[in-house]
Amino acid sequence: MNALTEIIRAEIATNGAIPFARFMELALYCPDYGYYEKESVTVGRDGDFYTSVSVGSLFGELLAFQFAEWLEKVSGGRVEIYEAGAHDGKLALDILRWLRKFRPELFARLNYCILDPSARRRAWQKATLAEFGGKVLWLEMNSLYPKIAVHGVIFANELLDAMPVHRMGWDAKRREWFEWGVTVAAEGFSWAKIPKSVGVTKLESLPSELLNVLPDGFTTEICFASEDWWASAVQSLKAGKLMTLDYGLDNEAGLSPNHPQGTVRAYHRHIICDDILANAGEQDITANVDFQAIQQVGEALGLRTVTFMSQSRFLTGIASQLMAGGNESGDWTPKKSRELQTLIHPEHLGRAFRVLVQTR
Repeated sequence: MNALTEIIRAEIATNGAIPFARFMELALYCPDYGYYEKESVTVGRDGDFYTSVSVGSLFGELLAFQFAEWLEKVSGGRVEIYEAGAHDGKLALDILRWLRKFRPELFARLNYCILDPSARRRAWQKATLAEFGGKVLWLEMNSLYPKIAVHGVIFANELLDAMPVHRMGWDAKRREWFEWGVTVAAEGFSWAKIPKSVGVTKLESLPSELLNVLPDGFTTEICFASEDWWASAVQSLKAGKLMTLDYGLDNEAGLSPNHPQGTVRAYHRHIICDDILANAGEQDITANVDFQAIQQVGEALGLRTVTFMSQSRFLTGIASQLMAGGNESGDWTPKKSRELQTLIHPEHLGRAFRVLVQTR
């Protein structure tokens, strides 16, 4: 039983069974003991999971090219890139190095801002980005609306899937939704049905034809944290683009016959772990993003959706433009070709990942 397990058990002893969203929040982000707070957490071959960034520098270079195309349409003055949840700063490093080399005039008038709630991760990022000195600014995640007016790009790469979700189950006999909570069991944790801790209006308003065929115990997730963050980013964006790259769903309310128990899962050493509640702080926990929900949030607040497509299609389009531009593609080595293949191939990162871009 590790220290984080003791912390969670103590909270349950005080408050009773807790919503899974609270368990996920503690497991991933608890200071000192949360999964994403540990320096030992790695990505790539030797870690628990792959990301587009861990494939190599090409991902950041492709994004840098696209950002430059967007930002150079902003005439005069400062332009800004806001990256939310930058982990160790490697993606920012790849973006900034490409911009400095190939778009020096744009780079000179650029502010790169990182939004991250963790002081520990901000320290990692500052070490990674030391060569850029005052070019990069750091802000806490809650520094968005109403404090900031962004003219440029706000983006998040594989952030929303790691935001805590509420797991909601369907009671077919009572024809009502309940919430899955977490309680103690032996030296670990187990699932428990609890009264809903949040409103689930969008589930309760589903058509009766759909509810009639949902099996008893059907489970799905709602991520209010991602919707709230997206709304904050929308209201901070005064002119420019808001983008997320992540894996997830685009069907109504995230309901899918392929996921009767929802999409929450845990990873350790690239293997899906059977017990999501085991080894708190030692394994990654993630859930598919409900793209329809965040797209609707943005449009309701005045943004226009310009792109919603697979990462494969999005990056292939950028790569074609980049290579047509001549020297900005740099030396297109066999290594870069392998990186692009990994980013776009359906058996690697190209199938599950999607890109949503909205604009004001």
